[in-house]
Amino acid sequence: MTKPRDWRKSTRSTNTSNCVEVGRLTNGAAVRDTKNRTAGHLTTTQAQWTAFIAALKTNRFE
Repeated sequence: MTKPRDWRKSTRSTNTSNCVEVGRLTNGAAVRDTKNRTAGHLTTTQAQWTAFIAALKTNRFE
């Protein structure tokens, strides 16, 4: 498995401490908690990440 790279945090999270970061993988994405970066990360495939982002954009979690 490749190591996540280019970790970034949402610009909407600048004034809060409850944030996650997303890192790039060759065929997907990785997500980790900014308060405990050493705890590891969750990985997804490209298809899973695309489905997750589509669900966010269509308010499926509200």
